[in-house]
Amino acid sequence: MEVNQAKQEHLLALKVMRLTKPTLFTNIPVTCEDKDLPGELFNLLMKNDPSTVKGAEMLMLGEMLTLPQNFGNIFLGETFSSYISVHNDSNQVVKDILVKADLQTSSQRLNLSASTSAVAELSPDSCIDDVIHHEVKEIGTHILVCAVSYTTQTNEKMYFRKFFKFQVLKPLDVKTKFYNAETDEVFLEAQIQNITTSPMFMEKVSLEPSMMYNVTELNIINKDGNGVSTFGTRTYLQPLDTRQYLYCLKPKPEFAEKAGVIKGVTVIGKLDIVWKTNLGERGRLQTSQLQRMAPGYGDVRLSLETIPDTVNLEEPFEITCKITNCSERTMDLILEMCNTNAIHWCGVSGRQLGKLSPSSSLHLMLTLLSSVQGLQSVSGLRLTDTFLKRTYEYDDIAQVCVISSKTKIDS
Repeated sequence: MEVNQAKQEHLLALKVMRLTKPTLFTNIPVTCEDKDLPGELFNLLMKNDPSTVKGAEMLMLGEMLTLPQNFGNIFLGETFSSYISVHNDSNQVVKDILVKADLQTSSQRLNLSASTSAVAELSPDSCIDDVIHHEVKEIGTHILVCAVSYTTQTNEKMYFRKFFKFQVLKPLDVKTKFYNAETDEVFLEAQIQNITTSPMFMEKVSLEPSMMYNVTELNIINKDGNGVSTFGTRTYLQPLDTRQYLYCLKPKPEFAEKAGVIKGVTVIGKLDIVWKTNLGERGRLQTSQLQRMAPGYGDVRLSLETIPDTVNLEEPFEITCKITNCSERTMDLILEMCNTNAIHWCGVSGRQLGKLSPSSSLHLMLTLLSSVQGLQSVSGLRLTDTFLKRTYEYDDIAQVCVISSKTKIDS
């Protein structure tokens, strides 16, 4: 992992160590049955082992901490910390010492040195210490380049470098799905999978919406006036486990009436994910702006504002429709209502709705009844634009449950 390009003997020695938290020591239990030759020997050894938990020697639990034995894994979103020490191994004073630490990634080179000024003198057996921190924001190969320059007592300029290469891995796999509702609401499902080898404590998973939307988190249940997570109080994500988060985005009132604006909006927002691992190491990831496929409404959009869930057989019920002009021209619309085998419209068909300017809407209250029981589809609405002589058909716009008037619904 370490490459020293300097071939000659130097007066200074460079040491670089990664700073990580210790881990809990686990002891592998070794036991046997009483009838075996060792008898109780293995069990006694485990009970007397100071690294085991008393009363739980067989559970691979430990109370002792162990220092990291290797460089370990670094994951995207975590903070890389390193301790850099330059020690004067010689018996003479060294002057004008400059220590520089750069991090080379596939796309950029970052200077991580806390100070850019040179140290005037460094006595024998003395050292210069520095701690660097960097929040890792790229995956792939990273190279920590530590360069040391100094001047000897004979005014000879000396210089050497050391390279420390490490890989940054991806900790989470995030997949998103969008669902466009009949209204302007958008539902986002985010599937988050832990692809590391250790459990994660999911501290926060939130959605930061774009300027046109308000967001409602659907991962919390109101219980006795308190918000309780649907995942319980212990929000741990085991290795290779996946968890689904759901959010509802609704256009802000100032944008809701602008049909043309909402129609073209594809940017929804970005996810902000914060987690902790092992002994509290914190990681954070923000996705890029999430984009959905903009729904195609055509020139005229018809949506239902209100409709009952259950209605009685052969009894009239009312629905409220919203008609929006999504085109860039004024329309003169005529509404026609066509009966189906189950659904019958009440009222005058072929009535004129008048002119509808671009991006404007109108609300209609319509009456209908069903002659067939069961789950019935509301169909048969037709809108005709008299300017272009074009007819827009709307079928299966909603479903309603039709029951006999004699049937009692248990509340």
